[in-house]
Amino acid sequence: MNDQRDVKLKYLRMGGLLANWDQILATAAKGRFSHARLLDYVIDQEYAIKREHAHQNRLKRAHIPEMLLMETFPFNRQPKLNRKRLLTIYDAFDYMPNAQNIIWIGPTGCGKTGLATAFLIDAINRGYTGRFVTFAELTEALRAAGADYSEARVVKPYLACDCLLIDELGYIEIDPPQIGLFFSLLQRRYRNRPTLITSNLGFDDWRAFLKNDHLAAALIDRLTSNSYVINMNKCRGLRPDPVPMQ
Repeated sequence: MNDQRDVKLKYLRMGGLLANWDQILATAAKGRFSHARLLDYVIDQEYAIKREHAHQNRLKRAHIPEMLLMETFPFNRQPKLNRKRLLTIYDAFDYMPNAQNIIWIGPTGCGKTGLATAFLIDAINRGYTGRFVTFAELTEALRAAGADYSEARVVKPYLACDCLLIDELGYIEIDPPQIGLFFSLLQRRYRNRPTLITSNLGFDDWRAFLKNDHLAAALIDRLTSNSYVINMNKCRGLRPDPVPMQ
């Protein structure tokens, strides 16, 4: 054990090299690495470890309640879903670089949240930051922010993340003070960051829970002008099995 070396590695935040020092030397000796190859190997290992740590941290900060992946979605139990179109959107992955919203509309339990979560996780796996929030949680956060005048602090994480998923839009009504904040949040994300939304209400019904025809119309116009809309109204109720986070 070399305490001075360990202190230096900790200072440099090279935890992978610190934890695997003996293993790396053994691998190098077994493979008869040259000095240059050994350095490349050490850099590659440290890089891979740091990237995985960053990936896990992005998943943790996203507050995803269940790790639902596209590979686990039971398409065979949802025959009325346009699987080809959905997977084409998923595989193309243009919704992130093009800042395109994706909106799932359909009845409770038809798999909207699972599909939206799969899209969010895919973005995170590709290096983007993300955030999952239910509409009820977001509304409560906006209400509390209005009460203590902390709107900027509360809204900041939802503006900063590359991909925002708002789940269950329309399950609760939103009070007038929060309508403006909600509209401002989506308006400020409009041109440069995508928002994923699930809702059990069709667009015609959004005016009812938003309680403001003009803002509702403007919001729908903003969300749908650069978006994919996945209509799941003919789909039946189901729930995909969660996959534990690795």
